[in-house]
Amino acid sequence: MVAEVTARPRGAIGVVRAYSDLMTDASAAVSARVRAVAESATLAIDAKAKALKTAGEDVIGFGAGEPDFATPTHIVEAAQAACADPAAHHYSPAGGQPALRSAIAGKTRRDSGLDVEPLEVLVTNGGKHALFNVFLALLDAGDDVLLPAPYWVSYPEQIRFAGGRPIELSTGVETSFRVSVEQLEQARTPRTKAMVFVSPSNPTGSVYPPEEIEVIGRWAAHHGIWVITDEIYEHLVYGDARHVSMPVVVPEVRERCVVVNGVAKTYAMTGWRVGWSIAPVPLTAAMARLQSHATSNVSNVAQAAALAAVSGPMDVVDVMRSTYDRRRKVAYERLNAIPGVSCALPQGAFYVFPSVAGVFGRSVGDRIVTTAHELCEALLDTVQVALVPGEGFGAPDGVRLSYALSDDDLVKGLDRIADALS
Repeated sequence: MVAEVTARPRGAIGVVRAYSDLMTDASAAVSARVRAVAESATLAIDAKAKALKTAGEDVIGFGAGEPDFATPTHIVEAAQAACADPAAHHYSPAGGQPALRSAIAGKTRRDSGLDVEPLEVLVTNGGKHALFNVFLALLDAGDDVLLPAPYWVSYPEQIRFAGGRPIELSTGVETSFRVSVEQLEQARTPRTKAMVFVSPSNPTGSVYPPEEIEVIGRWAAHHGIWVITDEIYEHLVYGDARHVSMPVVVPEVRERCVVVNGVAKTYAMTGWRVGWSIAPVPLTAAMARLQSHATSNVSNVAQAAALAAVSGPMDVVDVMRSTYDRRRKVAYERLNAIPGVSCALPQGAFYVFPSVAGVFGRSVGDRIVTTAHELCEALLDTVQVALVPGEGFGAPDGVRLSYALSDDDLVKGLDRIADALS
């Protein structure tokens, strides 16, 4: 290899050629399983928007799924205290500190009524990591996972990486983006190992009523299908909607159910990277073994912050929720006033997911847009507004907007979209 490099032409052209050859070699060396993983659409849009902001552009970012609030003071203070504690400077149990696992069990009983033992809890590097653990520990090659669409962009990629097959089930505004048990039954085969269930939903903000959760849970339990229920937005529900945990409504599903949650959305802690899974002890133990080789323990400082969050007051959360409630109505009304855009009123989370099919074929800036992806690119380039195209969510006629941004930026961004599409 040394002789090969030194034989290449010298000077600037030689350096460029050598670098190009090395990049080609590196690309060819990447494993097939990683080449098959698509980039996160939400993070890609957010990265591009931030790059434009850094370059001095006045970009309004609707792309990132994170609160615009600061982490509550008492949580930050708990982390600061942990930084000064020598006990936090060393390795801790890979599955999470015992005090935090106990506190998560207590918080789960308090908030959802699910009786949890600390041994069922695994503390992870964010909710995304918890889901990755679940799919890797649960799926074998060829297992099918039922996945209602629109879905969060990482679900299908993680399922495929673990060797499973995501079986997409389309939903729309006419069903309030909720899958029916009839759809699930029609998609079920002998290969069906699990289903993903999310309420409140990212990206649509839909919330399943208790009676529908019960029907789906009883169906899953009857057929021995595992349920991975993502409850990361449990506290962000509005109006008459309420969050209900499936294993509480249907206790018989508990033996094949994994609850995923975390501090990111509820407590404005996306950057702290603390999530968890709650599963039967044998599966939790298996995921802990996996995590011990992948990441070891979550940052002790972040765990101290999470402990303060889940065991502390909820008044700040109530303020955030009421703010999101106000913003969702603004986004809903202004989006529906745009010709060609149709939007359902979200009941949870902090997203709206309007259909933009009526815009296709229209000129935006200097181009004709025919897909959601093209529309998002045109809006970012022409009016500096960042949205996430629906293709990444399994819903190519839609786009996702997060209303977790300041009131001024929300209105300014929606005005820019309206001007560009009018």
